[in-house]
Amino acid sequence: MFIVLSLVLIAASLPVLAEVSVEDDLKNTITLEQPAQRIISLAPSVTELLFSAGAGSKVVAVVDYSDFPEAAKELPHVGGYTQLDIERILVLQPDLVIGWKSGNHPDTLEKLRQLGLPVYTTETRYLEQIPVTLEKFGRLAGTSTIAKKEAEHFRLTLQKLKDQYQHKAPVKVFYQVWNKPLITINKENLINQVINVCGGQNVFAELSNIAPRIDIEAVLKVNPDAIVASGMRVERPEWLDEWKDWPAINAVQKRQLHFIPPGHIQRQTVRVLLGAEQLCQQLDQTRHRIATSSTGNNQ
Repeated sequence: MFIVLSLVLIAASLPVLAEVSVEDDLKNTITLEQPAQRIISLAPSVTELLFSAGAGSKVVAVVDYSDFPEAAKELPHVGGYTQLDIERILVLQPDLVIGWKSGNHPDTLEKLRQLGLPVYTTETRYLEQIPVTLEKFGRLAGTSTIAKKEAEHFRLTLQKLKDQYQHKAPVKVFYQVWNKPLITINKENLINQVINVCGGQNVFAELSNIAPRIDIEAVLKVNPDAIVASGMRVERPEWLDEWKDWPAINAVQKRQLHFIPPGHIQRQTVRVLLGAEQLCQQLDQTRHRIATSSTGNNQ
């Protein structure tokens, strides 16, 4: 009787591993018999979000450029997000693979499904999706408590930024992704939303391509108040200062050439709030320069 009672008490103290069912960004339902214990991330942004959701210890492999947080650098790689090593993925025996619609080849993701692996596909285009994705990752990995807390912090911080900056005097912003070729972003890009949160207006919002190529003449025509660039490294790109050769542009006249580290604004992760805070402060500086210039001209 004592042995039976002891077994009952032990069983009652063990966690209940219930079935998990979550809808991904493509409206596909992913069902796991229990929370995932071996997760492979197929995008650097996915890797970051998994760690933010408290599931970092369950990530067994990532793709190239998964460089944040530091712990992610130590994980095995299964190729780049555009060219995956399917054999390596299978060897690692994941119970969940998380892919990226815009980055991973759809045929590769479909092949992984056909091989029997649960594949959750992300496609984050809006700031409001980030906390939702955190919560879904938390459910998939059994780390909902941490994920919900992180998601709530994200929502509160985002709302504070909107309340403080979104309704201020508009600032015309040219966001430069790269210099050769000259690339910007349209309104479908997450960065465009960050600009809007800060009370900025993306001067190329209405272009059809999500990352359109433009020319210098187009920039001269729209005449932005601020030029913001990130580049590909943590350091300010040298080519940002090449705009000084075009003094007719308002942003150059008022010395409003701004830099934000790419990891703080070009990835769909919690760190985008760092980029948003920095951009909002930069555009406030631009507003001050515009106001000061206008006052001086009226005197």
